[in-house]
Amino acid sequence: MTSSDDDLNLLDDLVKRACGAGADAADAILATGTSLSHDLRFGKTEKLERSEGRDLGLRVFVGQRQAIASTSDTEDKALGELVERAVDMARSVPEDAYCGLAAAAELAQGEPPDLDTVDDAEPTAEALIEQARVAEDAAMAVDGVTNSEGASASWSRSRIAMRASNGFGRAYAKSYRSVGVAVLAGEGLAMERDYDYASAVYGDDLDDPAAIGRNAGERAVRRLGARKAETAQVPVVYEPRVAGSLLRHLAGAINGASIARGSSFLKDKMDQAVLPAGVTVTDDPHRKRGLRSKPFDGEGIATQRRDLVADGRLTTWLLDLATARQLKLRSTGHASRGTSSPPGPGPTNLYMQAGKDSPAELMADIKSGFYVTELIGMGVNGVTGDYSRGAAGFWIEDGKVGDPVSEVTVAGNLIEMFAHLTPADDLVFRYGTDAPTIRVDGMTVAGV
Repeated sequence: MTSSDDDLNLLDDLVKRACGAGADAADAILATGTSLSHDLRFGKTEKLERSEGRDLGLRVFVGQRQAIASTSDTEDKALGELVERAVDMARSVPEDAYCGLAAAAELAQGEPPDLDTVDDAEPTAEALIEQARVAEDAAMAVDGVTNSEGASASWSRSRIAMRASNGFGRAYAKSYRSVGVAVLAGEGLAMERDYDYASAVYGDDLDDPAAIGRNAGERAVRRLGARKAETAQVPVVYEPRVAGSLLRHLAGAINGASIARGSSFLKDKMDQAVLPAGVTVTDDPHRKRGLRSKPFDGEGIATQRRDLVADGRLTTWLLDLATARQLKLRSTGHASRGTSSPPGPGPTNLYMQAGKDSPAELMADIKSGFYVTELIGMGVNGVTGDYSRGAAGFWIEDGKVGDPVSEVTVAGNLIEMFAHLTPADDLVFRYGTDAPTIRVDGMTVAGV
């Protein structure tokens, strides 16, 4: 892999060539990465793949017009053609009143934060094969597990470099490790499936593959004998693995693009209570070894930790430059981008802070309710907040998690759901969007 200085020099030359070819301003981003992945099933390798790649994107501005062109070929001739193509496109597209680079005063300055996002240890193919094998063997050893959908282990290291004609030029790197397995329990039409996986920046931070496998197998077996539930209005409790979906719905509703279009059910809720008092939702791009940590956003603006919802009150939208200009605000440093599309707002390490009660205490007074472990489909209306998703899990009786339940629908409206939720104290950072166990009162569970 080339050095970050080499990457920035390449991008500097590209931006200068774009401005020399008629662009009024330009920026360029280069993503360089190496990955190694392994899939197996019943102990036999189905895939062992190593890849190395470079992907470059150039964005140019001609007046209030912008265009983007991308390539994986960084040879001089290909870059010359890229510049010519991008500038020609920019001269032909409609004007965009909100496009443009950041002002110099808005750019990330000073020493970048220490995010510790790179594990220097690169695993061998044999090490990944062993991790996947251990995970699958542990899952298949659980009594009642009858089949495997396979196990996988992967590693990657990547670097993002960005240069712009406004003077910005920086790079950062990150690594990623994961292990996962999925298995089936039971026989014939009575089979049930479940899985488990873990991901981390550092290999040493990964959960034990054997523990991952056992958990996947035990989860699958526990679902055997699932029944349908009668339609009722009851408390619904989301286990942490699915509770993060509620945060993703929240992030979508406060995304600057949705707010600028007026297409969010929270568009009139700034500085108002959207969650119960005491509940806080945080976006922290500076969390050490965070899966989505980064020192600057996709437009060169410094990232910072923010409580998006503080003590139940909505404090900010997620904004990039374009949506901030449209709303007559300032970017919050949430621009995210690839090499072939313009920036758009998005969260980083998003999480709901832990509550005071344990999951058991959270469920203790529930006479009849539903504990959700799997969600199916995306039946959410971003304009109205109406929520309806297929679900599976376990019925709660007299405060205890009981029989498995499947083929039901959980429904409500996110405005009301957000207003009547309670987080437990079991927050663990595992997925990039993380939440503890969450209880939501007054939902409808639709079954038979």
